[in-house]
Amino acid sequence: MSEIEGIYAVWLREFKVYIREKERVISSLISPILWLIAFGTGLGSVVTIEGVNYRTYIYPGILIMSVLFSSLFYGVYVIWDRKLDFLKEVLVAPLSRVSIFVGKVLGGCTTVMVQTTALLVIGYFIGLYLTPDVFIKVFLLLFLLSVALVSLGLSIGANMRSPEGFMLVANFVIWPLFFFSGALFPLSNLPPWLSSITSINPVTYGVDLVRGTIIGIQHFPYLADIVIILTFSLATILVGTWSFKRMHD
Repeated sequence: MSEIEGIYAVWLREFKVYIREKERVISSLISPILWLIAFGTGLGSVVTIEGVNYRTYIYPGILIMSVLFSSLFYGVYVIWDRKLDFLKEVLVAPLSRVSIFVGKVLGGCTTVMVQTTALLVIGYFIGLYLTPDVFIKVFLLLFLLSVALVSLGLSIGANMRSPEGFMLVANFVIWPLFFFSGALFPLSNLPPWLSSITSINPVTYGVDLVRGTIIGIQHFPYLADIVIILTFSLATILVGTWSFKRMHD
């Protein structure tokens, strides 16, 4: 088996598992939609930010939220694979740990982007008519961010032994990344302590870049957003690869 064939086999297995779990597909869409309807519409009735309806303003942040949650929680499947002894079979296969990791990342990103595409389509129903070029740009940006976050989730999963422990650590990582990303509020005029936290959060730059692409409101320079997201992706890929190399079945 070549490395390319091995990567494809791992990816295909992850994708088949995903499409068989219809509850997972549906549940991944419910939370973002509830945030848009309840939170966006509720506060949107009294809050307007920079001349934009609040629900429209947080829509890019909700897209990032979906990518963040789905990507990081994907790492728990490493633990379940270990418990079901599937991981042992993969690790003894004539395939490098790097290829296994790449296949897992691509499988996770595929499932995340299926959900994200559905949310992008839902945007049309709340009055956001994305042009084809904007749709493609946002899709590619979210895919890049999903690579970083899936890698991070797999890194956590590779170093944990129980699903309960993984969920504890994942929640500890997810909520600060989301709440301090500017997904729900503008980054201008923040208290110094909060501005400092948001500026060191890599997800902040993903939100900013997607928001700028969709509705034209951007806090940081475009190039700065891209560089930081690329750096974050590279760092998490390296950490994830290292974690898989030292992982035991």
